[in-house]
Amino acid sequence: MRERYVLLGLARARADWFRTVSQWSTSASLPAEFVRCVSAEELRARLTSGRSFSAALVDGATPGVDRDLIAMASEAGCAVLVVDDGHATRDWRELGAAAVLASAFSRDELLEVLAATSAMVGSATVDDAQPELRDVRSRGRLIAVTGPGGTGASVTAIALAQGFATGEGLSSPRGRRQAPRPPSVLLADLCRTADQAMLHDSRVVVPGIQELVEAHRTSTPLHQQLLDQTFEVPQRGYRLVLGLRRARHWVAIRPRALDATLDSLQRLADIVVADVDPDVEGEADAGSTDVEERNLLSRATLTRADAAMVVGEPSMKGLFALVRTLSDLLGLGVPVDRLIPVISRSPRSPRQRAEISSSLADLLASSAGTTADRLVAPVHIPTRDLDAALRDGVALPGAGPRILAGVVLAVLDRAGDVPPEPAASPVPVAPGSLSGFTSQEPPRS
Repeated sequence: MRERYVLLGLARARADWFRTVSQWSTSASLPAEFVRCVSAEELRARLTSGRSFSAALVDGATPGVDRDLIAMASEAGCAVLVVDDGHATRDWRELGAAAVLASAFSRDELLEVLAATSAMVGSATVDDAQPELRDVRSRGRLIAVTGPGGTGASVTAIALAQGFATGEGLSSPRGRRQAPRPPSVLLADLCRTADQAMLHDSRVVVPGIQELVEAHRTSTPLHQQLLDQTFEVPQRGYRLVLGLRRARHWVAIRPRALDATLDSLQRLADIVVADVDPDVEGEADAGSTDVEERNLLSRATLTRADAAMVVGEPSMKGLFALVRTLSDLLGLGVPVDRLIPVISRSPRSPRQRAEISSSLADLLASSAGTTADRLVAPVHIPTRDLDAALRDGVALPGAGPRILAGVVLAVLDRAGDVPPEPAASPVPVAPGSLSGFTSQEPPRS
């Protein structure tokens, strides 16, 4: 079969360039097959059909053309060429587009761009270009806080953020030197059922994480624009990102836009404390993409977190739930040396605390097969009435915030400066790729 480009096309109605490319393809003046799509949904469906496509020509003003669509096409080996009329102020290269064309491009210009970015179908040419590695040194630390319901994980996230924000003399989160001032701290509510607005007595619920993720679908907001979508908590020294207004609004969170949002938040502050749910089931566990998308906030945060605090309580049921949560996070790919168990409402007796720590290590070793010597010793937080401080919006009393921040810094120093690699995403099986895996076992008589 003669090699040719197979192009997907998506544009507004009566776009001149769309009709021109179709004519070039029909008249064979362009060595390409042009497959026209009427919507972004159709383009997504064709990308997942198993057919090979060289490139996708998309109109920059078409609804649905965003970071997730571009990433989906790139993962399918289809370069995205954006036709921009100049009216939209978007950095398409930053969003992942392979090239940007003016609305009045010539056939030679299109051929030149295709030769540089795409491969003909059937061609043996392999694109050896490696994606540019992200600069992780310019990003702040991401600390996730989670735990079963009713254990005080959200309040622990507040205490940890306060401990970093007011902790004079703590070592710098971006290195091992002593920090001359407390680091900038951001508390992000990334729970599906968000409680931080209530715990901070917020009179407004907009903007929140929904608006931040939506802004990252088609661009990357500037530093000041991000700050404008956070709220200052001066009594505790950090800034707050509000969570989802309703639990059902998780459907508005898209994966690539969320990844870009987390990148921006980590560049906005030295420390990002994320309050997340303990539910991390994915498609591989439940057999449903809906379940994975429902738990997207937790999965995306925990797989890239530099450390994760898991809060439990010291009862029999509480330890069982804590071990189950730790096992789930280990199954997700969170390294055991970056997990920090926290026992809230812990007894004050040293003997009782030692028994709790020993039981936790034994249960986790038998449940997840994890060596107990690599697990950080649990942080015990005694019972303390914090309702008055939360109600009045003042700093949480006691040494708990400072202790939590110190433990996290110790874990980061022990684990090293390089954040853990995210868990590998599932890779679709290409049609025909399993043809070589035939059984060599002789047939049974």
